[in-house]
Amino acid sequence: MIGAFMSEKIDKLNAEVFEVPQPLFDKLLDVLKKHDLVLYAEKDNLAFALETSNDPYLPNQWGLSKIRASDPGESAWNYSHGNSDVLLAVVDTGIDQNHADLIGKIAKNKNCSSSSTVDDRYGHGTHVAGIAAAATNNSKGVAGTGYNVRLINAKGLGDNGSGYYSWIANCITWAADNGAAVINLSLGGASSLQILEDAVNYAWNKGVVVVAAAGNSNSSSASYPAFYGNAIAVAATDSNDQKASFSNYGGWVDIAAPGVSIYSTAPNHTNKLKIYNYAYLSGTSMATPFVSGLAALLKSAGNLTQTEIVDNIYQNADKIAQTGNYWTYGRINALNSIKEVSVFTPTLTLTPTPAPTLMPSSTPTPSPTTIPSFTPTPSPISVNPTPIPWWCRIRPQYCQ
Repeated sequence: MIGAFMSEKIDKLNAEVFEVPQPLFDKLLDVLKKHDLVLYAEKDNLAFALETSNDPYLPNQWGLSKIRASDPGESAWNYSHGNSDVLLAVVDTGIDQNHADLIGKIAKNKNCSSSSTVDDRYGHGTHVAGIAAAATNNSKGVAGTGYNVRLINAKGLGDNGSGYYSWIANCITWAADNGAAVINLSLGGASSLQILEDAVNYAWNKGVVVVAAAGNSNSSSASYPAFYGNAIAVAATDSNDQKASFSNYGGWVDIAAPGVSIYSTAPNHTNKLKIYNYAYLSGTSMATPFVSGLAALLKSAGNLTQTEIVDNIYQNADKIAQTGNYWTYGRINALNSIKEVSVFTPTLTLTPTPAPTLMPSSTPTPSPTTIPSFTPTPSPISVNPTPIPWWCRIRPQYCQ
């Protein structure tokens, strides 16, 4: 079979299993179904152990089930637990250095602020970090969207919860130079500075996915760095998939994620927000790390570029109410996104005689995928074909 190979024979059932490139699957399945020597042909579906994590506070984390990262049935975590080699940078107020759900997840620390410590004395950064990548399935506390991915703590905001753009820019470039695959920016300002946009572009050009909060002023006003073309701008939704009352919105906002009453890690010491160990917070700051965690999962699951990860997140989002109005693409769906990275779909073929003889005579040419071409304006993102399909980097033998 051109474009596929037989991975297994089940002699007792007179069946053969083929692995087929995703773009060719429907066409080849149709050919086999119509073949006189094929009794039946069907997609080889996946079954799961139906696992979920054993973190005791997982029932409090409605956002993880809403985006289908965790689910009693099929979920993103059935496909990928992430990879500890993938690093997700949190540019924020710092991360609690000895929190039981985070201590084993922090790979690197950097202080770009005027604070005397990389630790979190405010509370915000620790909460954001837990949503993105708290230790998962460790019988403690909460679960993180990115499951096994690790964290870079880049402290770009001071102990009062604010910081200069130059601090943030310094942390962004440092994280990009120190292995971050994803940078989370649950922060923003009302004005644009060239140094901040340059930092976002620097990270993007280094292959990093940059994710930023859209802001909490319940307006269509731009927030920076989310407004920049090379950042994913994230709005917040509630458990009913409605826009959070505080969330910014508009044509410049790309995607939405849960951001109301989000339960996550909090510092185990005194902090300005007065939250301890685990707590609920709301904001586009809480929505953003759900997207960052998903981006890190995608990086773990496939050899994807930053453009392919962003496109995957956009195209697999759920088109909830107000999509196209409050945000462009919808609310993220981790299950849909991760399933797409499982590029090769096995086809099960049962034949009453040896393998079917009618096969495509030439290698079909996969249709080019589309990727976003970013510009730092609020105008709709245009799409252009990518010259090398991303599945070719996972299984290059099928694209020669």
